[in-house]
Amino acid sequence: MKLAVVGATGLVGQEVLKVVQERGFEYDELYLVASERSIGKKIEYNGKQHEVIGLEQAVSLKPDIAIFSAGGSTSLEWAPKFEAVGTIVIDNSSAWRMSPKHKLIVPEVNGEVLRIDDRIIANPNCSTIQMVLALAPLHKKYKIKRIVVSTYQSVTGTGKAAVDQLMSERNGDNSSRVYPHKIDMNALPHIDVFMENGYTKEEMKMVNETKKILQDNTIQVTATAVRLPVMGGHSESINVEFESDFDVAEVREILSKSEGIVVKDDVSNNVYPMPLDAHGKDEVFVGRLRRDESQPNTLNMWVVADNLRKGAATNAVQIAEFMTVNNLVY
Repeated sequence: MKLAVVGATGLVGQEVLKVVQERGFEYDELYLVASERSIGKKIEYNGKQHEVIGLEQAVSLKPDIAIFSAGGSTSLEWAPKFEAVGTIVIDNSSAWRMSPKHKLIVPEVNGEVLRIDDRIIANPNCSTIQMVLALAPLHKKYKIKRIVVSTYQSVTGTGKAAVDQLMSERNGDNSSRVYPHKIDMNALPHIDVFMENGYTKEEMKMVNETKKILQDNTIQVTATAVRLPVMGGHSESINVEFESDFDVAEVREILSKSEGIVVKDDVSNNVYPMPLDAHGKDEVFVGRLRRDESQPNTLNMWVVADNLRKGAATNAVQIAEFMTVNNLVY
């Protein structure tokens, strides 16, 4: 097994390496790949010195699996080159997510659709991953009609420069600018670029990706995505309308028995999910389960996950695990 991590020096790439080690993903050779300015840099990993290599060299080494966390333009240019030498590319960018020729995968939800000829596999948007993981078992039981979701997203979703901006502002330095406004002590209803319909690209990702992953275009989704001065994870307030009625206790039981989900729902003891709880963990945390009393068959829930872990790195490594365990690697 030859494993390449593309974008190995970035926030998500570093998290991928951490997850690979923690989960004991077995490899014989590891290639750390980054942009030209990082080529030759030495990285200590798992008790061994690794020298960062470029994309061209990485392709020539024909890795079995390459986990990409290097941005959409890099993926569009280089993923097909890796595919051409037989590599399975698991891509964290938005480049391939809505391509009808490529699959968008959360292993616990739709891993069964993967086949041996899938060479470029898309990792969904971080906020979509945690939402569909929490909703998929309920969709099977009650069938979703409509989702209204508001997200409260960590600055880590933007990257290291955004974390630096937040920490600089907390130290009184307002010169760093990743966001169009100050982020500390603020909330920005603006993630990614605005589109002609008035929604941001992030919001439309949640709309379109949810339908593709759950394989149901009848589901209606509307989203508002907000950036908060938080590190540790994304939070989501989800209002979901089902075709069938439900019992909240049964919902709680279904979620408690679902893979990758932890229910924290005991408001009498102030137990509910928070980014502090999710930080560094692979599970999706669900709480504040309650019936929407304003209309029938509708549930309110609060969903939290570490966006760098299950929202990116962990999900990508889980796809790699799925491909190897099911003998889908050449």
